[in-house]
Amino acid sequence: MAPLAVHIKHAGKVHDVELDPDLPPTAFKEAVYQVTGVPVDRMKVMVKGGVLKDDTDWKKVAPKAGQTFMVIGAAGELPKPPEKPVVFLEDMNESEMAQVLAMPVGLRNLGNTCYMNATVQAMRAIPELRVALGTSSPLDVLPKALRDLYNSMSQTTESVVPASFLTVLRQVVPQFSELDRSKAGMMSGYAQQDAEECWSQITNALKEVPGIDDSGCSVSGKKFVDQFMTGEMRRELKCDEDENEPPTVSTERVLKIECNISNTTNYMLTGIMDALNQKVEKNSSFLRREAIYSQTSRMSRLPSYLTVHVVRFLWRRDIGKKAKIMRKVKFATEFDALDIVTPELAQKLTPVSRRLKEIEKERAERRKVRKRTKVAQSSAPAPSASRSDMNVDEPQAAPTAAPGELEEEDAYRSRELAELEGLVDPSLKEDFGCSVTGLYDLVAIVTHKGAQADAGHYMGFVKKSVFHGGNAVNGSASRPEQGFDEDDEDWYKFDDDKVSIFPKEKLGTIDGGGEDSSAYVLLYKSKTLG
Repeated sequence: MAPLAVHIKHAGKVHDVELDPDLPPTAFKEAVYQVTGVPVDRMKVMVKGGVLKDDTDWKKVAPKAGQTFMVIGAAGELPKPPEKPVVFLEDMNESEMAQVLAMPVGLRNLGNTCYMNATVQAMRAIPELRVALGTSSPLDVLPKALRDLYNSMSQTTESVVPASFLTVLRQVVPQFSELDRSKAGMMSGYAQQDAEECWSQITNALKEVPGIDDSGCSVSGKKFVDQFMTGEMRRELKCDEDENEPPTVSTERVLKIECNISNTTNYMLTGIMDALNQKVEKNSSFLRREAIYSQTSRMSRLPSYLTVHVVRFLWRRDIGKKAKIMRKVKFATEFDALDIVTPELAQKLTPVSRRLKEIEKERAERRKVRKRTKVAQSSAPAPSASRSDMNVDEPQAAPTAAPGELEEEDAYRSRELAELEGLVDPSLKEDFGCSVTGLYDLVAIVTHKGAQADAGHYMGFVKKSVFHGGNAVNGSASRPEQGFDEDDEDWYKFDDDKVSIFPKEKLGTIDGGGEDSSAYVLLYKSKTLG
C-alpha cells in the first residue's frame, strides 16, 4: 500500500506527516517525534478504539489519506538534523554499497576455475599490491587485468564474473588452457589446475610491476615483487665424505619456502626445516665420484609477505601421476621466522623481535582492561545531578586521570612505535619492503579438497582484519578501522562466489588428515611496529 498523507494535532498545532501502512506503528511514531519533539516512550497517539500500540495492526485502524490523529505527550528538545544527509541502501550505487556493507565479494566459477578464484582472493590479502597496481602505468597485460578485477570486486556487492582475467591468464600461461581429457564430446571442458602453480605464475607475471615507497607512490628502479614478496636464501653445501673439501656458498632469490611432509611431520616448522636441511648427491671434484653432501639453507632476507608452500602432491612412478599426501600438518597462525634465518640476520632482528613480543602482551592486556571498564561503566547507574553541577557560572576543573587509569591508546602506541623504531637495524630500515621484525601473522590460505592432484576443489581463506584492520602501506603504525575489534581473529571463507564467516576456532579443521580441505598455500604478513 502506498504511503498516506495524514495530519496530527498536538498542543493546538496541526502537522503534516506521512503514514506508511506497510511499516510498523513505531515508524509512524518516529515521524511524529520528528515534528513534535514528543519522545516515543512518552507519546500517545489516539486512534479508533484507543491508543496506538507498537503491535497494532494497521488494517484494524484502517487509516485514510487526510485523516487527523490526536497526539498527547510533553515535548522535549527537537531532534537535531544529522551532520551528513542520511543515505539509504536503496539510494546507493554499487560502489557506495560495497564500502558500507564491507563484506568482500566472491568470484563465479567458470568451469574448473576454483584454483584461480582461490589464488586471486588470497593475493587480495596484500594491500600494497593493490596500491602498486593502481599507481603504476603502463602495466603489462596480466597485471592490468588483475588490477581491473580487484577494482571490480571493490565496487560491487554481487559476485564478480572474472571472465576477462581468465582469458588473459590463459593467454599468458597456455598450460591453463588445457582441456579435460577425461570427458568427451559435449561434456568436455577445461581441466582443473594446480592453485600453487597459479600462484607462482601470477607472481612471476607481476615481477615487472614498479615498486612503491612508504607513501604508496611508484618508485622507478625498484620492482614490487622484489620489495615485498622476494626473500634471499643462503645455501651452504658441504661434503659429508671429505672434510678437506671446502664448503660452497651460494645465494638465491626465492618467492616461497617449502614445507616438506614425511611420515614424521606433524608441524609446519618441522616440514620447513626438513626442506632447509637436506642431503643431496652430486659429483665431487675432490673425490672424482658421486658423493653425499649436506645442504643447509637459511634466509638472509625476509620479505614483508612470506609464502609457504605445503608440498602435498608428489609424483608416484608406480601409478604414473601425482598423488596427494593426506597427513595432518598443523600450521601456525603466528610464525617466528628467526628459526630459519642466517645468524647475521637473526642478530639484526632479535632486539626488535623480542621487544615487540613483550609489547603485544601489554597491548592485549590493555584491551582486556578497556573492555572490562566499558562493561562496568555501561552497567553502573548514572550519577545524580548536584547543585554544583547545575551552576553554569562556576568554572570546572579539568578532568584528570585517576590513579591506575589507562591513557588514550594512541599515546601508548606513539611511545611504543618510537621505542621499536629505535631498535630496528639501519640496514633493514633502508630495505623498504623487507620484514624488520621477523615475526609474522597468517593472513591468507589456499586449501585443496579431495584425494587427487588433478581434481578436487580449491578454496581461499582471508583473515577479516585484512579488510578491516587498516591498510597502511607496509605500515609501521597500521591501526584497525574504527569499530573493528582488534581481538576479532575470524576469517572470510571464499568458496568461489559463496562468501561466509569462518571462525578462528575452525582453522584446525583445514590442516589435513583426510580428503577434506587441507592447507596448501599459506601467506604470512610481517608484523608491523604500530
